[in-house]
Amino acid sequence: MQDFSKLKDYFRSKYTWDPQKIQISPLSGGFSNLTYLLNTPAGKYALRRPPVGNTVSKAHDMGREFKVLESLKNAGYTKIPNPVFFEENEEILGAPFFLMEFVEGTVLRNKVPSGVIFNEETARKLSENSILTLLQLHQLDLEKTGLIQLGKPQGYVLRQVEGWIERYFKAKTDEIPEMEKAALWIKENIPQRENTGFIHNDFKYDNLVLNTSQLDQIKAVLDWEMATVGDPLMDLGTTLAYWAEENDSDILKQFNLTHLPGNMTREEVIDFYGQHSELDLKDILFYYVFGLFKVAVIAQQIYKRFVQGYTQDQRFGALIYVVKAASQKAEKSIKTGKI
Repeated sequence: MQDFSKLKDYFRSKYTWDPQKIQISPLSGGFSNLTYLLNTPAGKYALRRPPVGNTVSKAHDMGREFKVLESLKNAGYTKIPNPVFFEENEEILGAPFFLMEFVEGTVLRNKVPSGVIFNEETARKLSENSILTLLQLHQLDLEKTGLIQLGKPQGYVLRQVEGWIERYFKAKTDEIPEMEKAALWIKENIPQRENTGFIHNDFKYDNLVLNTSQLDQIKAVLDWEMATVGDPLMDLGTTLAYWAEENDSDILKQFNLTHLPGNMTREEVIDFYGQHSELDLKDILFYYVFGLFKVAVIAQQIYKRFVQGYTQDQRFGALIYVVKAASQKAEKSIKTGKI
């Protein structure tokens, strides 16, 4: 159980907030960085900190995620929670953390919230608006906004392929032949041409805050911990990997309600993206298979934390089945050439 006494004292010193009038509660959702809702005398805020027992990577760098939000705000990208401040002193909460705006709205997780109407027309519009939101991010002017400083685009795809393969073998717990086959395939099929844009790297429905009264409208994109400058098609590939369809394995449907009637299919997503982008999508199979491999590795890393006893959350224990399902889908796509 997290002790928030030092944090409340910190806010009393920083903002003169009465500790007894600060309520802190965990927000449901992701498997990675932790997010808390703060009800304070000055209103609602969201607090982000790394996971307990963080042994994964710089993906949990709070200072960098805060800088990403600041840079996007300065670049005029409006679909973000406004950043408030970053605190690197680990004595306060046991890890660095940052505070940001709490965006009121609805987040679609593994099921439609009670009382919420999500019909086929809404699903279609949301699926289109989500890809338009992703395109808006990909098409930001990196030089004029200064976002180019947040990444090293040259050689990005090769680094990602090698990096995620290395992460998998470091986090490996079970023998899963499909993972090793996928690792070999993506290493041997890296596209020759690279593209450059600002990318989110974890773009899916459960990272979107929607207008509760009009669910197809996106108010903010959350979880910028893996955002960087790189190839936008790598970002699209990850989104496609999360983009579950009706006939997909149930374990892969927990991240995205894209499998409900009305949503675009993965092929329609690719066509829709292509209609609004000048990028060449002829190698989209590579980006999709890479996306599946990456999703599997993320699940594997978190599952290893569960195996090591850093968390008792049973959701984490089930993630090994995500690894298996995603790698099996990757193998099938490699064999059939279909997404």
